[in-house]
Amino acid sequence: MNNQKIVRITKTFRFEMAHALKGYDGLCKNIHGHTYELKVTIAGKPITDERSPKLGMIMDFGDLKKIVKEEIVDQYDHALVLYNKMPENLLTELKNNFDRIILKGYNPTSEMMLIDFVEKIKARLPENIVLKHMFLRETTTSYAEWFAEDEDN
Repeated sequence: MNNQKIVRITKTFRFEMAHALKGYDGLCKNIHGHTYELKVTIAGKPITDERSPKLGMIMDFGDLKKIVKEEIVDQYDHALVLYNKMPENLLTELKNNFDRIILKGYNPTSEMMLIDFVEKIKARLPENIVLKHMFLRETTTSYAEWFAEDEDN
């Protein structure tokens, strides 16, 4: 069997998060929450070293889980994410009353959060592993996707 073929694996994660969209012209300008579903797909060649405990894997699902949990799930679960350009008095009041406030340099839409998450995961992957696809579901009918092949060269 040719073990030099590239294989993709995907791991799915869920977390609860609230946000509000600054300047939005609809209901999402208000603080509201979602059960997010994040799918992370990586690619690589299966390990062929007979001495490796990871023989046949491109990456241990547990290692991928550790990266995604540390970079995203553990930080964002049950957090309120806001654009750092929200009114200062509002941000101060929220920070004085709640522990898990995350301020971002962007409006926390699914699209912008996904771009942020892609960069966080890419930075943590081993050099022989490539991030190929990420999927962030915000509601049962709405999601954002990123594909490596769509990146500008």
